[in-house]
Amino acid sequence: MKAYKVVQFVGGLAKNVQRLESVLNAHAKNGWEYKQYLENTGRIIMERTKNR
Repeated sequence: MKAYKVVQFVGGLAKNVQRLESVLNAHAKNGWEYKQYLENTGRIIMERTKNR
């Protein structure tokens, strides 16, 4: 079974790529995988296996 999580990413002009990378890596350490970025809302869809 899969679990999903929506993460709000507030991007700015300065260091935007580094902050996005930091958010993705922080969630990856807990088993979350990136699935989709909703550009118009700044939300990131994350997925992981629920029965770990």
